Amino acid sequence: MTKGRAEAFSDGVMAILMTIMVLELKAPDEPTLAALRPLIPTLLSYVLSFIYLGIYWNNHHHLLQAVDHVDGRVLWANLHLLFWLSLVPFVTSWMGENHFAALPVVLYGVVLVLAGTAYFILTRALIALHGTKSTLAAALGSDFKGKISVLLYLIALPLALWISWLPCVVYVFVAIIWLIPDRRIEKRLTEDGSLSRARR
Repeated sequence: MTKGRAEAFSDGVMAILMTIMVLELKAPDEPTLAALRPLIPTLLSYVLSFIYLGIYWNNHHHLLQAVDHVDGRVLWANLHLLFWLSLVPFVTSWMGENHFAALPVVLYGVVLVLAGTAYFILTRALIALHGTKSTLAAALGSDFKGKISVLLYLIALPLALWISWLPCVVYVFVAIIWLIPDRRIEKRLTEDGSLSRARR
């Protein structure tokens, strides 16, 4: 089956999630900078989550650009990923409104762990469908970045027992890792396209 519907549906879900998050930002009643101060934790959690959803949207787009088609297993793996991402607005709101208290910070991290794991499962489903010699398989390789991200999230969770907001430092660090351009898939697609043209 074609991948178009999976792409369109995923794009729509992620756009809705981003919209839901911004609706959680309530404007203060007073027109002063002091009135904005209590909103800083909520704003910071929103920015972090917006970046994370942007990272997932970007990488999901590249993932599907590197494949020709999808099957039922891929569609379910994709829905699995979208399910965990759909919880991001809830944990974002809870974490921000409670000023990075330990339990909301930990639950935010649990959602990141499960979303990262779901993304990994999606990549494996796509590789299983297209083969270990496919463009996607060659581009991802061992997927060190994906694996180390989930490991860092897991390491971060117990840190909340000492300082509640400390895991957020790790969450930011992982986001920075993914913000650094990862051109594996783009590079591989370009190379495969150049090779295909040279053979004509």
